[in-house]
Amino acid sequence: MSSIRDLARHLSISIGTVSRALNGRADVNAETRERVLAAAAELKYSPNLSGRNLRRGATHTVAFMLQPHPGDQQYGEPFFIPFLSGLQAKLAERGLDLVVVMGEPGDYQQERLRRVVEARWADAVVLAWTRRQDERIDYLTEVGFPFATLGRSQSGGTGYPSLDLDFDKAGQDAVDRLVARGHRRIAAIRPSLDLNFGHLFLGGYRKALKRHGLQPNPKLVAGGTINEAGGYAVMPEVMRRKDPPTAIIFNNDAMALGGCRALTEIGLKPGRDIAVIVIVDTPLCRYFSPTLTSFHPPLETLGRRLAEMLLLSMPSYADAEGVQIVREVCPMELVPRESDQHFLESGDP
Repeated sequence: MSSIRDLARHLSISIGTVSRALNGRADVNAETRERVLAAAAELKYSPNLSGRNLRRGATHTVAFMLQPHPGDQQYGEPFFIPFLSGLQAKLAERGLDLVVVMGEPGDYQQERLRRVVEARWADAVVLAWTRRQDERIDYLTEVGFPFATLGRSQSGGTGYPSLDLDFDKAGQDAVDRLVARGHRRIAAIRPSLDLNFGHLFLGGYRKALKRHGLQPNPKLVAGGTINEAGGYAVMPEVMRRKDPPTAIIFNNDAMALGGCRALTEIGLKPGRDIAVIVIVDTPLCRYFSPTLTSFHPPLETLGRRLAEMLLLSMPSYADAEGVQIVREVCPMELVPRESDQHFLESGDP
């Protein structure tokens, strides 16, 4: 796209004349205005809205980039609503508003993010669903726009605030708990490994198996879409293995709900015939039958903490110690419920 400088050069007139023509000023004659508008269309002129907003001053707004996943059941709301409540509460203490920028399902929002930055719709952004290689983080780092992430990434170095849940430790703790109940064939159901939390969970799962002298079996690991349909779709394939699992760890609650439905249709009841554990607890886990053993993150507290970390990274809001870049990993507490009460005796398969 062309800039106002490109238009002026193309038309051999001053930047000021082009600017006044584009803004409909009366001191520009009709013929010049028509030439400028025609050239703007031809050269795909893009106004520098960022500059305009910078001249107006700060927006006092932080944008949260929310990307729903494809499918009828769009996973995310039970997790993000308490997190966003905490984020908004802390920002409000400093006179900032929170806006949610919603993308299309399956759209990773790179172009939408560019519009937020270039039009300066907000003073900073918060990203979620971080990927191991995340072009959004690379872009924000390159242009120097303030941001923080819920989740880690290999992109962007360490020059931005990030707050993540300890998926590695939760994966290990889940395996430890199941092994203590006699299980040796433990399946892992995870999202795409492009998403960093899925990669971290799987790493913890494999480390714990090896620590217990169990060789990780690729046939007991399956990936799917982060929704009920994704968990439902992969479960029959996993259970048709020659040596099916006696226990399953789901990386998130939505996939677990679909997976448990598929198990029931196969004739297996979670908690009685097969053990189930879910990484990351939400209300869905508490009201499912059987209730699902899971790892609880303090979501509202996490929202407040990430807001604090973002503000510390911004010169206008940093405390007396100056700008700080803080990166933290938060542990999750195991919440025992009914779904993993299936113990294997020494003679069980």
